[in-house]
Amino acid sequence: MERPKIFLKPREDDRIRAGHPWVYDNEIAAVEGQAGPGAEVEVLDCRHRSLGSAFYNPKSKIRARIYSRTPRAADEAFFTESLGAALAYRKRFFDPDRQSLRLVFGEADGLPGLIVDSFVGTAEDGARRGRWLSIQFLSFGIDARKKEVLAALGRVFPSDGAAERSDAPVRSLEGLMPVAGTLAGEIPGRVLIEENALRFGVDILGGQKTGWFLDQRSNRAAAARYAKGRRVLDAFCNAGGFGLACAAAGASSVLAIDSSAEAIAAVSANAKLNGLESQVEAREANAFDLLHSLEREREKFGLVILDPPAFAKNRASVEGAKRGYKELNLRALKLLDEGGILATCSCSHWFGRELFAGMLEEAASDSGRRIRLLEERNQDLDHPIVSGYGESRYLKCVIAEAI
Repeated sequence: MERPKIFLKPREDDRIRAGHPWVYDNEIAAVEGQAGPGAEVEVLDCRHRSLGSAFYNPKSKIRARIYSRTPRAADEAFFTESLGAALAYRKRFFDPDRQSLRLVFGEADGLPGLIVDSFVGTAEDGARRGRWLSIQFLSFGIDARKKEVLAALGRVFPSDGAAERSDAPVRSLEGLMPVAGTLAGEIPGRVLIEENALRFGVDILGGQKTGWFLDQRSNRAAAARYAKGRRVLDAFCNAGGFGLACAAAGASSVLAIDSSAEAIAAVSANAKLNGLESQVEAREANAFDLLHSLEREREKFGLVILDPPAFAKNRASVEGAKRGYKELNLRALKLLDEGGILATCSCSHWFGRELFAGMLEEAASDSGRRIRLLEERNQDLDHPIVSGYGESRYLKCVIAEAI
C-alpha cells in the first residue's frame, strides 16, 4: 500500500535538508492520500524529491516529524535498530549497566517524541538491584506505536520494570491526554541511584518529569570542583544534586532552597543517605524572595548555584524570561564574596546562548561587579546535540568568578 505524501512549498525544504526533523503546517503545499493522526507519510520538496519518512498529525502545528531520511516503515525492526544505535553511542561515554542515563533523547536520536531514561540502582527496600525505565511518549506518531517501542526496548535494553511518564504539557499540543503509570514489571516506590559517587533516591512514578534530571550530571560535578571551603547557596535545588555534590567536595556549608516541600524533603533524605546532613540545610522558600532577604541581611556566599525551571516556554515569553533570569543573577552576584563563584543555568531552548550571555553581562553591570568566565557548559553527553536541530541544544551552564 502506497503511503500518503506531503509536498512542501518552495524553499521550505532547506531547513529539513540541514537536519531539522519538523515540518510545520504553514510549510505544506499539498497532501496526497488519506493521512490521519500518527500516519506514516513521505515528505517531498516542491520538485517531488523525497526528504524522508515522517509521522503525520493534522492536529498539531508540527504537522510532520521526520524519523528516517529514507523511505522506511516505523515497525519493530526500525525501533530495534534505532535503539541499538542510541545505545551504541552512549556506550562510548557511559556504562549503561552501572550508570543511570538517558537512553533516548527524542529527535536527537531520530525517534521524534520518545524519551527513555534508565535508572540503575537498588530498590528502596534494599531487596534487589536492577534497572528501571521511565518513558515519555510525547508525539502522536510515537504514542500510536507504544507496543512496538516496548517490544524493541525489551530486545535492546531489558529492564525490571518500565514506567510511563507521558504527563508533560506538550502532549496537549499533539491532541493527547496525559498518561502515567506502570507499563511493564514492577516499579519500586523509590530507586537509589548513584551519581558523582553519591546516592540519591528517585521517585520514578511521582518525581518531576521522568524522576531525575540526568542532563545536569556533569555540571553538578563541575560546580562542585569550586566548592571546597566555601559557603554554598543552591537555589532551585530540587532533590539536591548540586548542593550535595558541593558538600561532598568539602563545602563548609550548603543552604539548599526550593519552593517545593517535596523537593526539600528529598534533599534532607538524600543528605542523610550520604552522611552529609550536618553540612546541608534544606529550606522551603521562594528563591526570588529569599535572595532579597539574604541580601538585606548582608549574607555572603563563596558559591551560588542557580538552576531554575525554564522561564521561556515559547518565543513570546522570552522578554519576560530575560527579566526573571537577570533579577536572579543580579541578586546572586550581590551575595557573592570577593572572588566568589556563580554557577548559573537555563534549560530553555528559546532563551539561547547569546541571550543568556547578554543577560549575564547586564546582571553583572547592574550589580556593580565584573565577572571572569571560567566555564561554558551544555547538557551531558547522553542528551546529544545535533546539527540542524537547534532545539537539541537547550541547556546552558556558565561558571564565572566575581572580580
